[in-house]
Amino acid sequence: MTATVQHDPRLDLVLERVVDIPPELVWAAWTMPEHIKKWFTPAPWKTVDCEIDLRPGGIFRTVMRSPEGEDINNVGCFLEIVPNRKLVWTVALAPGYRPSNPTFDVPAFTAIIMMEPQGKGTKYTALAMHKDEESRNTHDRMGFSEGWGKALDQLVAQAKAM
Repeated sequence: MTATVQHDPRLDLVLERVVDIPPELVWAAWTMPEHIKKWFTPAPWKTVDCEIDLRPGGIFRTVMRSPEGEDINNVGCFLEIVPNRKLVWTVALAPGYRPSNPTFDVPAFTAIIMMEPQGKGTKYTALAMHKDEESRNTHDRMGFSEGWGKALDQLVAQAKAM
């Protein structure tokens, strides 16, 4: 059973799009480190390392490299996993559900990635939930829509190459 999510436009950012790959390929792109490293960070940034323990309480870690060569380590925790349909993780918790502070400039958020079959493709929804309007607005000003949209384009290209 999965939890129902209520989207609050004051607190949440949403990217929703229908992509022309099946949910199983979206899932593989999101859950295998070798694929994450090829699409997760919008170019010209790169994801140079990734660690996934795909279970509730497991680690979701990425290392992003800026065009200037600065590495940013992001450590989060998986909260809910529904194969080929839903992936929930947060940077507000470390593995094992330990409270943490994000190690980068984006405010703490919880991400819900939903994949619904739609014809031969997928209705892809990425929801970034924030604790307050200030955090949401900061994440938005940092380029949420453009960055997550570009990353989704990269995910689709990577999935087609798998």
